[in-house]
Amino acid sequence: MRTRTTALTLLVAGSLLAASGCAKSDDTDDGQADGPAKPRTVTAVSGCGKGSWTDPADLDPDRAPARCAPGTPAPRPLPEKRRLTIATGTLSAEYVAPLQVAVEKGEFKKEGLDVELKVLPTPDALPLLAKGDVDAQWAAPEAAVMNGITSGFDIRWTAGNFSPDRRSKSGLWVRLKKDESAAHVPMAGRKLGTMIGKGSVIAYPMNKALNKHGGGLDEIRFQQLGSADVLTALQNGGTDAAWLLDPVWRKVDGDRRYAFLGGQPRGEPLGGLLFGPNLLKKDPDAGVALLRAYIRTVNTYFAGDYKADRTFARDLAKLLKTDEEVLLSTPPLRMDWEIRAGTTDRLQDAYHAAGVSEGEKVPEARTVDRSLYEEAVGHQ
Repeated sequence: MRTRTTALTLLVAGSLLAASGCAKSDDTDDGQADGPAKPRTVTAVSGCGKGSWTDPADLDPDRAPARCAPGTPAPRPLPEKRRLTIATGTLSAEYVAPLQVAVEKGEFKKEGLDVELKVLPTPDALPLLAKGDVDAQWAAPEAAVMNGITSGFDIRWTAGNFSPDRRSKSGLWVRLKKDESAAHVPMAGRKLGTMIGKGSVIAYPMNKALNKHGGGLDEIRFQQLGSADVLTALQNGGTDAAWLLDPVWRKVDGDRRYAFLGGQPRGEPLGGLLFGPNLLKKDPDAGVALLRAYIRTVNTYFAGDYKADRTFARDLAKLLKTDEEVLLSTPPLRMDWEIRAGTTDRLQDAYHAAGVSEGEKVPEARTVDRSLYEEAVGHQ
C-alpha cells in the first residue's frame, strides 16, 4: 500500500512538473507571472462587520465561524463577463453543496461569472490547475499539492470549506477486543481499512487519533478498500479499524462492539478552493468575485443549521442527487470559508509520517493566500 501510494504521489508530482514548464512558458509570454503583485485596495463591505473575520490563530474548536449578513457581501459585477472552470472530485457530496447552490441560485452570475463545475479526480485536475487550463479546484492541500508547490507551482489554498458539527462521528472507528474500551485501544500493528490514501488530508486527523492510542501512520497496516467495502470489512472482521464517512458511521454508532476514536478537528477546515495562476495573478478581480459569491452563498443558505429548513433540505437533496432522509440522518456541516493558521504545517507533518512527502516542509506563505477572501469581506 505504501509503495502504491508513494508511486501515485510521485506520478502526480511528475505530471505537475511537466505542466509547470508549459505554465511558466505561457506566463512569460503574457508578461504577468513575474514581479510582485500589485497592491489591491481593500474597502469596508456593507453587511460584513466584526464577525466577518476571525483570527487565523484561533484554534478553539467552538470558535464561531466568520459570518456576514444574509445576502452579503453584495455582488460587484465584473466589467466584462468571465467564464471560469472549477474542478471537483464529485458533485454529490454535501461539502460541495455551497458551489452547487451558488450555481443553482445564480450567485456566480450576479458577479458576471459563468462558472462550470467539472468533475475531475484530483490527480487529473492538478496539472490542469497548474497550467491554467482550469481556474480553481474544490479539493484540499493533499500531499500531491504540497509536492507540486515544492516543484515550483503557483497554486495556493484560498478558501476553506467546512469543519464537522460536534455531533458528527465521521472518522476513525475500531472493533473492540476483549477488555478494551474507547478510552484505551492499542492501535499499533492493527489493520486499517480506508478508501482514502495516506496522501489525503485525512492523514492528519487519522495520525492524531492513532497517536492517542499507541499507534501512528507508520505503525498501522493499511488496506485500500472501495467505498462500499469499508463498513463490511469492519463488521465481518476483515479489518480491525476503518475511516467511516457520513452517513456510514451511523451503522455502527451505539453498538458497543465498536468505538469512535476521532475525526476531523472541529473548527479547522481541511479543504476548499485552490487557485492557480489564472485567479492568483492574471485575473485576481475574478478570483475575488468568485469568493464573494461563495461567501454570500454560505451567509445566505448555510449560516447555521441549514437542515432545519425542511424545504431547503429537500431541494438540497435533489441538487446533490441523494435521498432526503440520508441527508437528514447526519448533522449539518459547519461551513467555513476561513483557513486556520498552521494547518498546512500540520498536514505536512502527517504526510512525512506517512512517507508520502518530498523535500523540506513548504512554509505557509507558499501554500495559503487569505488575502482574496479577506478583500471580499472588507477585512484590512
